[in-house]
Amino acid sequence: MMDKLKKNMVFYLLLLIDFYIVPWFIKNTGSAMIVMLIIIPLICLITSVFYGIRNGFNFWYILIVAIMFAPSIFIFYNSSAWVYVVGYAVIALLGNLIALPLGKR
Repeated sequence: MMDKLKKNMVFYLLLLIDFYIVPWFIKNTGSAMIVMLIIIPLICLITSVFYGIRNGFNFWYILIVAIMFAPSIFIFYNSSAWVYVVGYAVIALLGNLIALPLGKR
Protein backbone atom coordinates (compact mmCIF):
# COMPACT_ATOMS: atom_id res chain seq x y z
CA MET A 1 0.00 0.00 0.00
CA MET A 2 2.79 2.42 0.93
CA ASP A 3 4.67 1.67 -2.31
CA LYS A 4 1.57 2.52 -4.34
CA LEU A 5 1.14 5.77 -2.40
CA LYS A 6 4.76 6.74 -3.01
CA LYS A 7 4.51 5.78 -6.69
CA ASN A 8 1.51 8.08 -7.14
CA MET A 9 2.62 10.93 -4.88
CA VAL A 10 3.12 13.26 -7.88
CA PHE A 11 -0.56 12.93 -8.82
CA TYR A 12 -1.72 13.66 -5.27
CA LEU A 13 0.67 16.60 -5.03
CA LEU A 14 -0.70 18.04 -8.29
CA LEU A 15 -4.24 17.70 -6.93
CA LEU A 16 -3.24 19.42 -3.68
CA ILE A 17 -1.79 22.31 -5.70
CA ASP A 18 -4.94 22.34 -7.82
CA PHE A 19 -7.32 22.42 -4.87
CA TYR A 20 -5.32 24.54 -2.39
CA ILE A 21 -2.92 26.81 -4.31
CA VAL A 22 -4.91 27.72 -7.45
CA PRO A 23 -7.84 29.20 -5.42
CA TRP A 24 -5.48 31.87 -4.06
CA PHE A 25 -5.73 33.47 -7.52
CA ILE A 26 -9.44 34.18 -7.04
CA LYS A 27 -9.90 37.93 -6.77
CA ASN A 28 -13.59 38.45 -7.53
CA THR A 29 -16.68 36.62 -8.74
CA GLY A 30 -15.51 36.57 -12.34
CA SER A 31 -12.14 35.07 -11.52
CA ALA A 32 -13.85 32.63 -9.15
CA MET A 33 -16.02 31.36 -11.99
CA ILE A 34 -13.01 30.90 -14.27
CA VAL A 35 -11.02 29.11 -11.58
CA MET A 36 -13.88 26.92 -10.32
CA LEU A 37 -15.40 26.06 -13.70
CA ILE A 38 -12.37 25.92 -16.01
CA ILE A 39 -8.92 25.86 -14.40
CA ILE A 40 -9.43 23.49 -11.45
CA PRO A 41 -11.55 21.00 -13.44
CA LEU A 42 -9.06 21.04 -16.33
CA ILE A 43 -6.09 20.33 -14.07
CA CYS A 44 -8.12 17.61 -12.30
CA LEU A 45 -9.05 16.03 -15.65
CA ILE A 46 -5.50 16.08 -17.03
CA THR A 47 -4.09 14.67 -13.78
CA SER A 48 -6.77 11.95 -13.78
CA VAL A 49 -6.04 10.96 -17.37
CA PHE A 50 -2.32 10.59 -16.66
CA TYR A 51 -3.09 8.72 -13.43
CA GLY A 52 -5.34 6.38 -15.40
CA ILE A 53 -2.72 5.82 -18.09
CA ARG A 54 -0.18 4.87 -15.45
CA ASN A 55 -2.41 2.88 -13.11
CA GLY A 56 -5.54 1.90 -15.00
CA PHE A 57 -9.01 2.50 -13.61
CA ASN A 58 -9.01 2.99 -9.85
CA PHE A 59 -12.16 3.70 -7.85
CA TRP A 60 -10.10 4.68 -4.80
CA TYR A 61 -8.40 7.45 -6.74
CA ILE A 62 -11.79 8.96 -7.56
CA LEU A 63 -12.77 8.83 -3.90
CA ILE A 64 -9.45 10.39 -2.88
CA VAL A 65 -10.05 13.30 -5.29
CA ALA A 66 -13.41 14.00 -3.64
CA ILE A 67 -11.96 13.71 -0.14
CA MET A 68 -9.00 15.94 -0.99
CA PHE A 69 -11.26 18.70 -2.30
CA ALA A 70 -13.74 18.68 0.59
CA PRO A 71 -11.61 20.58 3.17
CA SER A 72 -10.97 23.37 0.66
CA ILE A 73 -14.67 24.25 0.89
CA PHE A 74 -14.13 25.47 4.45
CA ILE A 75 -10.95 27.35 3.51
CA PHE A 76 -11.87 29.12 0.25
CA TYR A 77 -15.58 28.76 -0.48
CA ASN A 78 -18.96 28.53 1.22
CA SER A 79 -21.42 25.69 1.72
CA SER A 80 -22.75 26.03 -1.81
CA ALA A 81 -19.45 24.56 -3.06
CA TRP A 82 -20.32 21.06 -1.78
CA VAL A 83 -21.64 20.25 -5.25
CA TYR A 84 -18.06 20.55 -6.54
CA VAL A 85 -17.04 17.53 -4.46
CA VAL A 86 -19.29 15.42 -6.65
CA GLY A 87 -18.30 17.37 -9.76
CA TYR A 88 -14.57 16.83 -9.30
CA ALA A 89 -15.16 13.16 -8.50
CA VAL A 90 -17.06 12.84 -11.79
CA ILE A 91 -14.23 14.62 -13.60
CA ALA A 92 -11.72 12.20 -12.04
CA LEU A 93 -13.95 9.31 -13.16
CA LEU A 94 -14.07 10.70 -16.71
CA GLY A 95 -10.30 11.13 -16.72
CA ASN A 96 -9.83 7.52 -15.61
CA LEU A 97 -12.28 6.33 -18.27
CA ILE A 98 -10.59 8.37 -21.00
CA ALA A 99 -7.29 6.76 -20.03
CA LEU A 100 -8.60 3.17 -20.22
CA PRO A 101 -7.73 2.60 -23.88
CA LEU A 102 -4.45 4.51 -23.47
CA GLY A 103 -3.21 2.74 -20.34
CA LYS A 104 -0.76 -0.07 -19.73
CA ARG A 105 -1.74 -3.51 -20.85
